[in-house]
Amino acid sequence: MTPPLRFALVGCGVIGQVHARSIAALGDRARLVLTVDAVADRAAKLAAEHGAAHSTSVAEALARDDVDAVAVCTPSGLHAETTIAALDAGRHVVVEKPLDVTVAAVRRVEAAQRRSGRAVTVISQHRFDPASLLVHRAVRAGQLGRLTSGVASIAWWRSQDYYDSGDWRGTWHLDGGGALMNQGIHTIDLLVWLLGEPVEVFGATGCLAHRGIEVEDTAVATIRFAGGALGVVHGTTAAYPGLTARLQVHGDRGSAVIDNDELTYFHAAGAGGVPAPAYGAGGTGADGNQAALLLPRASRAAGAGSDPAALSEAHVDQYRDFVDAVAQGRPPLVTVADAGRTLAVVRAIYDSAEAGTPVALTSTNPAPA
Repeated sequence: MTPPLRFALVGCGVIGQVHARSIAALGDRARLVLTVDAVADRAAKLAAEHGAAHSTSVAEALARDDVDAVAVCTPSGLHAETTIAALDAGRHVVVEKPLDVTVAAVRRVEAAQRRSGRAVTVISQHRFDPASLLVHRAVRAGQLGRLTSGVASIAWWRSQDYYDSGDWRGTWHLDGGGALMNQGIHTIDLLVWLLGEPVEVFGATGCLAHRGIEVEDTAVATIRFAGGALGVVHGTTAAYPGLTARLQVHGDRGSAVIDNDELTYFHAAGAGGVPAPAYGAGGTGADGNQAALLLPRASRAAGAGSDPAALSEAHVDQYRDFVDAVAQGRPPLVTVADAGRTLAVVRAIYDSAEAGTPVALTSTNPAPA
């Protein structure tokens, strides 16, 4: 039997607690052996809940011989620093999103991974949602035809107290951005995953409902993809009382809608060259919605939604994939390159908003650092 992958968890705040529970949910496949946090009491409390040791020192964690992998849950602007230290110490790494806050940091992580030969994954748990997987398979199989457009809308609420709860929140240096970088990045990641290589963005941002923060609480953008599809991004933490994250994908043969992690609409025209109805609809039901047939509610995994403290089954699924990847010697399903592409889109939106002009992206030089 393969021994459990032994984790040190660095950063014991709200999202660190989610990671700890995800590791525990894998049973004998993984084990949390150490918690690390600059606040000793926080590390001790989480360690006690999971029967682990605790420390305030990352260096101490990386010097132990019972740590195989590191889960990085520090403020975003410290992710690359901790990830690189873990890789250079020969450890595998799971990084909370985003990978860091600049594309330059992504390049440093890529170099460290090449040096170490270790596995790295960045949390993009919504790629593991049943609805996301179904739509991704449909896109790749050509069921939606030629992709024409997509919409990613994240209309959430974060109170002033949320931003005041940590001096790193709402800063460029450590948070890396606001509504897009911190909250909207998951839905943007799905949009990019489904629509393909982004080549140009044009964005606008504003801080409209919060005080004392450097970053945006509201943003909109358009994205042009290499295949010709056009995307729209809307992200805000100023939509009281907070609605859902919604993703729409449209093609000339079908459409899909994921709302609050659930497949709420799916329709694909008949296969084998059968023409689509001139004015749409048709198929199953009055509006052609096939979602309930393809993904019955009972088979849908619970999602974390807008609550970062909620543990979704998809978090556990991503950890399971990572543990399998290490055991099998294969890349995890979400790689550094995947996370870097999504981060580059967010950074390019910020750069475009500042410049007031579109910003081009390329695979070799995705966006300014």
